[in-house]
Amino acid sequence: MRTTLDPKVALVTGASSGIGRATALALSKAGATVAVGGRRTERLTALAQEAPGEMLVLDMDVSDPESVRKAVDTTVERFGTLDIVVNNAGVMLTGPVLGADPTEWTRMVETNLLGSMYTVHSALPHLLRSHGTVVQISSTSGRVSSVGAAVYSATKFGINAFTEALRQEVTEQGVRVVVVEPGFVSTELADHITDPAGRAVAKSMAESMRTLQPEDIAAAVVYAVTQPDHVAVNEILVRPTDQSR
Repeated sequence: MRTTLDPKVALVTGASSGIGRATALALSKAGATVAVGGRRTERLTALAQEAPGEMLVLDMDVSDPESVRKAVDTTVERFGTLDIVVNNAGVMLTGPVLGADPTEWTRMVETNLLGSMYTVHSALPHLLRSHGTVVQISSTSGRVSSVGAAVYSATKFGINAFTEALRQEVTEQGVRVVVVEPGFVSTELADHITDPAGRAVAKSMAESMRTLQPEDIAAAVVYAVTQPDHVAVNEILVRPTDQSR
């Protein structure tokens, strides 16, 4: 295993909070130069001031293909290469199908699934040149669907399917593809749920267990990307010890 990611260049989407923020810091501490993308640029600027290494702040909306292309191009223009992409940006707007607001479905599909696809599409030519690594942040909801999470789970199942097909496409060209599936993590994600019952379920789950912290998932990402080049850790499932499914 590598002891440092220097001089690797990483791009982390959805880096203004939670898993993305923790991952960006962990990669920086491991020696990587990191570009951080998101819409809350004031938070990204504050994050960059905490980082031990150089960190580039990108105003990036993953649901907009042009915004994604610009962010990737800016990263490569600034640093000359791109070695690691962590697709973390996502929203979790859970609730029943009956009576749901379909605009929330659109937002989840555009952010969680299409956003991941757009980022891979823009970054892949650079990753092929650098023999880099794609890390897709999915979820246990990409393995097991449950009541109240139909569309959220659909986006995560989609990420898993896209990631496996991508792996088969590029692995023999030296690009490693990793999917990380966290269980319940203590982040802002549940705060965005508009359905009262969905918010109550998330709150109850959080109170029923020792939840994962964003840094736990960041450590899994660093583990995967610091393996020797001939080692591909393709899938990491991380649940809280107290979470049964």
